[in-house]
Amino acid sequence: MKRCPSGHYYDSDKYSNCPLCAVVIPDIALTRPKGGTDLADDFPATRARASHSSRTPNIEVATVGVFKDRTGADPVTGWLVCVEGAQKGKDYRLVSEKNFIGRADTMDVCIKGDDAISRNNHAVVSYNPKSNSFKIIAGEGRGIVYLNGEEVDSTKELKPYDEIEIGKTRLKFFPCCGEFFKWET
Repeated sequence: MKRCPSGHYYDSDKYSNCPLCAVVIPDIALTRPKGGTDLADDFPATRARASHSSRTPNIEVATVGVFKDRTGADPVTGWLVCVEGAQKGKDYRLVSEKNFIGRADTMDVCIKGDDAISRNNHAVVSYNPKSNSFKIIAGEGRGIVYLNGEEVDSTKELKPYDEIEIGKTRLKFFPCCGEFFKWET
């Protein structure tokens, strides 16, 4: 692992320079892996984080959490894994605070191939670093969000292995943070 001047660690065998700096600093092209494709092709959420200026006025804090404020990192807090649907087997990384779910590349969790999912804000999974808890909220999309077969009509707590249905897609929730682990700030 190599450390960039901003303090991020990255795999120097895979990237010629820090992929995190390329994402959070405006007006810089996304970093290309050594001998390869655009980073955004492999990680669509990286482009989304760089273009979320409507959600967050300061592009350098695209997903701001207590941990990120102090360390500059936005560590994983959990994952959604597609167990049924067009993206079966794909995992989606969750970070601190709000994770917007939809089909558009600008979403934190971008689920391709399911036209029954709204492009923007079909649902939101949030991680609260103060209470060390996860919740799911129905978004602004027309489609219904289900948690373990029940409609999400208000904010619901997420527990390990809960199942979320959005459109024709089923996702399993796997927390990293919880009872046994929490990122220290």
